[in-house]
Amino acid sequence: MIGRLNHVAIAVPDMASGVKIYAGALGAKVTPPQALPEHGVTVVFVELPNTKIELLEPLGENSPIAAYLERNPSGGIHHLCYEVDDILAARDQLKAQGARVLGDGQPKIGAHGKPVLFLHPKDFCGTLTELEQV
Repeated sequence: MIGRLNHVAIAVPDMASGVKIYAGALGAKVTPPQALPEHGVTVVFVELPNTKIELLEPLGENSPIAAYLERNPSGGIHHLCYEVDDILAARDQLKAQGARVLGDGQPKIGAHGKPVLFLHPKDFCGTLTELEQV
């Protein structure tokens, strides 16, 4: 069902500092910041030859990243994102196996303009998991 690893998301308390590390110290190509108010985050993508790193910064008072950063003030790995061919079929198969889909269970449009869903970390070895339809 799952395809390749699309990205590893890292929550950062300060986007400029995160970009400085990846673009400056590591010499990676970093995309311009993109505000995603419907997800409560601003994102940039660090483009690597085999995948991407997504840096997440809180956007707005109700950002889920703000709560994460309260528990982890220095930031850290927030979630893994895997590609799927059919997000609704993947959702239905996972739900039939007892996995919990977060939110209302309906895909939302993610940073790449494609449908995404999040799966409960307790069902996936303690890791928040995102599925993105490709």
